[in-house]
Amino acid sequence: MEKKFDVIALGELLIDFTENGVSAQGNPIFEANPGGAPCNVLAMLNNLGKKTSFLGVVGKDQFGTSLRKTLNELKIDTSHLYENQEVHTTLAFVHTFEDGDRDFAFYRNPGADMMLSESQVEKEYLESAKAFHFGTLSMTHEEVRKATQKAITIAKEAGMLISFDPNLRPPLWSSMELAKEQIAYGLGQCDLLKISEEELEFMTGTKDIKEGAYKLLADYPNLKLMNVTMGKEGSIAFHEGKEVFHAPFLQENTIETTGAGDTFGACALNYVLENGITGLSEEQLYEMLEFANGASSLITTKKGALRVMPTKEDVETFISTK
Repeated sequence: MEKKFDVIALGELLIDFTENGVSAQGNPIFEANPGGAPCNVLAMLNNLGKKTSFLGVVGKDQFGTSLRKTLNELKIDTSHLYENQEVHTTLAFVHTFEDGDRDFAFYRNPGADMMLSESQVEKEYLESAKAFHFGTLSMTHEEVRKATQKAITIAKEAGMLISFDPNLRPPLWSSMELAKEQIAYGLGQCDLLKISEEELEFMTGTKDIKEGAYKLLADYPNLKLMNVTMGKEGSIAFHEGKEVFHAPFLQENTIETTGAGDTFGACALNYVLENGITGLSEEQLYEMLEFANGASSLITTKKGALRVMPTKEDVETFISTK
């Protein structure tokens, strides 16, 4: 069967309010950036020439309308972007620290992204893609968790590539035990994993990245390729007994790190779509990490993520100058 999409992602589509200067009265000014990790991944994939579709819910409000318009402009399919009449679009306020790192305050009790139901997850639609990507924000509450699990089951049965990014946001979980349990579920389902060093430590209890990585690989034999992102320290790929490191591309003009991990994850997923997820050589893994590190470094110089993803040419030019 001819696949209509390269990737379908399920999860949150929201507004990231990011600080953008100070008003004449001395108050912080916030800019409404379209965001949400799964859609950030799709935006980068689209820039790399892939066909993508998003499965999720926004509110029937001005933010929901704006988000649908943004996805349409970026050519991300919105045929399965649903609207909820009662619940507003989810909002996140991002506070950026001096080093570019950030803290989140979510307005999501409830938020529209939590309203996805099992009935909105259609088998035929999901099977029209080569790969399925998800995170854990769609696993914080029971109804949306059931919808996510249904989508994963369909994707697995259809033999699709499954990509997972835990994207742990502690304020959104009722308990860290539940977060750990749901991340463990995701780890047991995916072929391709993008995980940050903090998430790796959270799941394994060790700060030693290699020790933690091999522990996860032993616990989850389904993991065909695991990429660990370490921020300013670069990234490591673990694949079929191979272990490849790539140094970061550090930017002097970093503004904030929003979307850097999503950009990285999208580039790795794109590489796997083009080269397969088995039998990758050390040279291929290095090439994958180099491009992903370069792209995620570029996004740290922009505000927001969804609308400002780099193109393939941008990344290749940037890498060639380093």
